[in-house]
Amino acid sequence: MRVRLAIAAFMLATVPAAADDLISEGRTLAEENCARCHAIGAGDESAHEDAPAFRTLSAKYPVASLEEALAEGIVSGHPDMPELAFPPEQVAALIAYLESVQPH
Repeated sequence: MRVRLAIAAFMLATVPAAADDLISEGRTLAEENCARCHAIGAGDESAHEDAPAFRTLSAKYPVASLEEALAEGIVSGHPDMPELAFPPEQVAALIAYLESVQPH
């Protein structure tokens, strides 16, 4: 019984750390691929007038709905945005980061 409790306690303690790692990876991906146009943080402004701030995305649609677009190649309404496609593990990280910057 003590072993089961110890395992359960360990798993609960590592879940937040894993989530933090995923969010951190997502932020790095956003910095490398998106920050030149989009505001990616809590209070910065987008450098490109047509690029929405990441923190406002949930006002338009559920952030998780971007998974398919991020995996297959996201295309936007403004022609100078490059078409970006990410592998599944990076999509998960980006979604985790996007969710983390939405107002709650």
